[in-house]
Amino acid sequence: MMRNWIKSFGIMLILITFVAGCSSYSTSQGSGQTNSEGYEEATIRLAYNLPQDHHVAKGVEQFAKDVTEKSGGAINVQVYPAGQLLSDKDMNQSILTGGVEMGVNSSTLWASTVPVMGIFDVPYVFNTYEEAGDALNGEFGDKLKASMEEKGAKVLMFADYGFAQFANNKRPLESPADFEGLKIRSIGDIPSEMIKAYGASPVFMGGGEVYMALQRSTVDGATSGTTAMVQRKYDEVTKYLTINNYAYLEFILAVNKDFWNKLPEKSQLLLSETATEAEAWIRTQAEIEDEKTAKQLEEKGMEVYVVPEEDIPMWKEAAKPAWDAFSNNAGNIGKELLKMVD
Repeated sequence: MMRNWIKSFGIMLILITFVAGCSSYSTSQGSGQTNSEGYEEATIRLAYNLPQDHHVAKGVEQFAKDVTEKSGGAINVQVYPAGQLLSDKDMNQSILTGGVEMGVNSSTLWASTVPVMGIFDVPYVFNTYEEAGDALNGEFGDKLKASMEEKGAKVLMFADYGFAQFANNKRPLESPADFEGLKIRSIGDIPSEMIKAYGASPVFMGGGEVYMALQRSTVDGATSGTTAMVQRKYDEVTKYLTINNYAYLEFILAVNKDFWNKLPEKSQLLLSETATEAEAWIRTQAEIEDEKTAKQLEEKGMEVYVVPEEDIPMWKEAAKPAWDAFSNNAGNIGKELLKMVD
């Protein structure tokens, strides 16, 4: 009798474990139940690392809020901002493996997994916000999305960060030759090739380390968007700002492809349409924020040099080694993308 009781108890434990596992799984995949609006219940975790007051973060937060409200609360998008859940270095792998359902990360960091995403770091690919928007809304954007899906991530949104510029302590950078001998904090492999082509030495470090490095003269300058320069108080540790709009920085809102494929079509449509709305707002805001923050840096005492439009071909020609580096790394699809925008 005791033996039978032990056997029955063991079976009960197995059943309890199985039910608990199913319950845990349904938390992120959906309960199968629908609300009065016809949306299936699901919880989606969305992580990002930007400060919450950045325009990209604001757009992503609004996207999450709108999805939850439009679905009548059935699709609960839980946002984890400013690195609370994942670092930017861990983000992409977590999205690809399903550790998190959604995440926002820079195209530069995606380029290590999906080389064609490095296109945004190629110098002078886009000259205006409108050019970037038109390309991303067309065949150019479709090719990038397809490359991401091949790796297991679906792009829901291209979130425009804005153009990248240069700040430094040594002298005004009015031509590529002025970079000679400087140590410049870089943001990725492709920009590093451009910095070397201009005669400077690229130095890699995290965004949070740049202020101290500039203050201690570990580096002479740094490249970033002016929105980040204001947030990280570059005006306190650098004197010169060069506006040359050499790279159009992008952040990607991506969702795990397996998770996406298991969502009902109605939920997919809501997420896609809401992401499109947020993307348009972020793109408009990128131009506004770039202009506003560049002006703020000037008002705070930085000497600003805006490269004349007629000089850009000279800067672009000097940066050709960066184009070659991208072509060699991104293969035929990379070459196709460059032809579409050159």
